[in-house]
Amino acid sequence: MNRIRPGDAMLTDWREAAGRFEREVGKAVLGQAQAIRLLTIAIFARGHVLLEGDVGVGKTTLLRAVARALGGAYERIEGTVDMMPSDLIYHSYLADDGRPRVEPGPVLRSSEDLAVFFFNEINRARPQVHSLLLRLMAERSVAAFNREYRFPNLQVFADRNRVEREETFELPAAARDRFLMEIGVETPRDAEARRALVFDPRFHDTDRLIEEVAEGVLDHAAIAGIARAIQHTIQASPEIEAYVIALWEALVRPGEAGIRLPGIDMAALVQGGASPRGVAFLVRAARVRAWLEGRDWLVPEDVRAIFPEVMAHRVFLEPVYEMRRETIVPDLCRAVFAMVPAP
Repeated sequence: MNRIRPGDAMLTDWREAAGRFEREVGKAVLGQAQAIRLLTIAIFARGHVLLEGDVGVGKTTLLRAVARALGGAYERIEGTVDMMPSDLIYHSYLADDGRPRVEPGPVLRSSEDLAVFFFNEINRARPQVHSLLLRLMAERSVAAFNREYRFPNLQVFADRNRVEREETFELPAAARDRFLMEIGVETPRDAEARRALVFDPRFHDTDRLIEEVAEGVLDHAAIAGIARAIQHTIQASPEIEAYVIALWEALVRPGEAGIRLPGIDMAALVQGGASPRGVAFLVRAARVRAWLEGRDWLVPEDVRAIFPEVMAHRVFLEPVYEMRRETIVPDLCRAVFAMVPAP
């Protein structure tokens, strides 16, 4: 049974607020309950998120709704092939008097109050831009104008189109590892949701749709403290700890674990990745999931529910298999679950 102690009243109140947050975001998108839950977990685990999917499935709408419900200063930038790192920091132009002017760019425009930074079409930006973004995500700070800016409440959301390849740049491994999760967004399978998305005019006006989402459902400035409390409250038994380590071992050394996939040399499949930092992120996210479910201890399903989104992008395959990773890695994750017995 659940064991929420009287001293955990604050966490109980925040869990109810998280439920309201999910319901508000759900007003703007249909058939994306799983993606909304994963985004909520990422927020309370203090992790950045990358959404990917086909064109027109609602990635941008979903992230705009999340940003509005989360509250705080919000900035957005569109990835382009000619973007330079400086475009994130400042904007230069000639004023009406003919003199050059420099204004803060999207990262600095709200100064250190920035809470949500949304990078749309991140894979259209050059690797130099990714490098600057890497520091922003990893350290929540950036150096500019002879000083260092810190963003204690910053959450980075990004999306990318999984289909288009022209004029795009693959994110480097270091940048991908800084995202707590990579979440796939698919077209809803439910027939009624499909009908509404096509025929209901409400879903044709995105700006008005976002306005229906309540602003600032969560106190973004307090989330860091709540996130720490969750991590110290949710406990993992020795059996769960052993289970997580066994999943990790099987993922990075599938051949030694006895996993077999058709047509693949398992001993030469995994090149690297799935670092201790990635597994620590897995545990952080699992603890948040347990908290959202009303428990103060982990169960195997907490780990399994977020395992692909947290770990799949951290597995680096040998080049001969990399072009097939969209099918190989999900198969590998399923095989790991099948091979490692749950406590």
